[in-house]
Amino acid sequence: MSGSALYETFARAPLAFERGEGVWLVTESGERYLDFAGGIAVNSLGHSHPHLVAALTEQASKLWHVSNLYEIPGQRRLGERLVAASFADKVFFTNSGAEALECAIKTARRYHFVNGHPERYRIITFEGAFHGRTLATIAAGGQQKYLEGFGPKVEGFDQVPFDDIDAAEKAIGPETAAILVEPVQGEGGIRSFPAASMRRLRELCDKHGLLLALDEVQSGVGRTGKFFAYEWSGIEPDLMAIAKGIGGGFPVGACLATDAAAAGMTAGVHGTTFGGNPLAMAVGNAVLDVVLAPGFLDEVSRKALLMKQGLAAIADEFPSVIEGIRGEGLLLGLKCRVPNTKVNAALRDEKLLTVPAGDNVIRLLPPLTVTDDEIREGLARIRAGVKSLAAVPASAAS
Repeated sequence: MSGSALYETFARAPLAFERGEGVWLVTESGERYLDFAGGIAVNSLGHSHPHLVAALTEQASKLWHVSNLYEIPGQRRLGERLVAASFADKVFFTNSGAEALECAIKTARRYHFVNGHPERYRIITFEGAFHGRTLATIAAGGQQKYLEGFGPKVEGFDQVPFDDIDAAEKAIGPETAAILVEPVQGEGGIRSFPAASMRRLRELCDKHGLLLALDEVQSGVGRTGKFFAYEWSGIEPDLMAIAKGIGGGFPVGACLATDAAAAGMTAGVHGTTFGGNPLAMAVGNAVLDVVLAPGFLDEVSRKALLMKQGLAAIADEFPSVIEGIRGEGLLLGLKCRVPNTKVNAALRDEKLLTVPAGDNVIRLLPPLTVTDDEIREGLARIRAGVKSLAAVPASAAS
């Protein structure tokens, strides 16, 4: 054997961190990095948030795992709080976003099965989507680079162009069960579905007896300045997958559903060993203590405006590098004119961590607890990194 014992599936940056404090990550040698990657929108309350640390350590000293053979009080409580703060009536807890999407897909198919239409199993999705890495979710996302080499694509997904609601309507047939959409595409390049398009999708689903399923794995739990991004359009889905921010760094996902949508999910038809475990539920409840506190989401929107204005000024100053600014709340993107990998590297040289995305975009995903001063520090580092690329001749930067 040679090299690492790990699968070679990640092109990792040559960095290892020993500890984190809020928006900062610290290497073993003491170098401090400003973390605007957030573990890919996971660390919603930053690193080592005292309320989350206390919740986890208190629970860890009592009970880690019992399985869903028994009642888990923290799971019941977190479910009730998510229902109270959203469209949903029912919640199924998972360990990841992909599992939450699998549950949503199964729930949509099962809904039609128990309502006498087992032929309705197909789901319409949108180009540029990313729904996870399982066989079903890579088929739902439809991106060839994730499908290649894994055998026949899982049947039942029909993809249409991004934000093409007419194409979505044309794709509806007698086998269609649901429409699945990210209100803001994360991996796809911080592309927001317009509110009017979201409302049309809701109307299409109502007209044709389909379920509207949302993937808010990246956009949910306060990331856009609302608890969930669907709130911006004034519609409510039938199903929704969440993860990332709900655990604040601990692996937690959930599928939320209306009573009607979840009616077919009866004892024995779906399950999980680890999902909803006491540790995860303690952290999830602690996250909601913070995110649902009065004024917290208003502060996210206020800070997002400060950050967006600063980014717009940088784009204006260096149009040869930055084409424009995208996103909602603290789910922001820099549309680049040079390869986003070069921008990502230049920002890392400034000790600022960001995340590349599709459509040649750099994602900026700071914790929702980021301060005004930390935003200004981040903007200064972004400006310095972008300036270093603007100074390079176009031929060398491309």
